[in-house]
Amino acid sequence: MSKICDLTGKHSISGNNVSHSNRKTRRKFHPNLQTKKFFMPETGEWITLKVSTSALRTIDKIGVTEAITRAIVKGRL
Repeated sequence: MSKICDLTGKHSISGNNVSHSNRKTRRKFHPNLQTKKFFMPETGEWITLKVSTSALRTIDKIGVTEAITRAIVKGRL
């Protein structure tokens, strides 16, 4: 399963675990993704999206329809 947000495009990045002795080993930083169902009042249907928590805040602020429209314009959907 891909770890990419449907609306913002956030994805896993790599970095280092750094120990107390300053040894570095590679690791992954994964985005905080949630699978959510949203109701589209314009079409009257439910859609399921895998979104980051920051995208959830954006949806709460501007609405799901506007958020999807912006993602389409940016080429993410």
